[in-house]
Amino acid sequence: MIQIQIKKLDERARIPKYQSDGAAGFDLHALENAEISACDRGAIRTGLAVALPIGYELQVRPRSGLALKHGVTVLNSPGTVDSDYRGELIVILINLGRETFKISAGDRIAQAVVKTALQAELVEVGELGETDRGANGFGSTGR
Repeated sequence: MIQIQIKKLDERARIPKYQSDGAAGFDLHALENAEISACDRGAIRTGLAVALPIGYELQVRPRSGLALKHGVTVLNSPGTVDSDYRGELIVILINLGRETFKISAGDRIAQAVVKTALQAELVEVGELGETDRGANGFGSTGR
């Protein structure tokens, strides 16, 4: 288990917690009331900042209940919080539903999962090795 430092940037912010012993993610809560019209998006503040250890990222993911019941999901899913970012966690939600989605301060709006994040050495080459698939694109493996 790793330790993540978390800071309230606003006294109204809620420190997240895992909802069960087996939960992969912890819930992020809205700081303020907000509304997202049908087929629109919004940046929802959490009032929190984190310090992740180097080699880790925080992935911001949708909550399945919001997606199923309201058509609301995380637009850039999964959103990535890098280990060197110290600003406020802001969740970009999109409302794919037919009605305006209302958010109340304290509502659970997304979940966050801690993942390892390796950096690679990028090496420019003149040619790449051959594979059976080659450069065939989308859907080419289903033939």
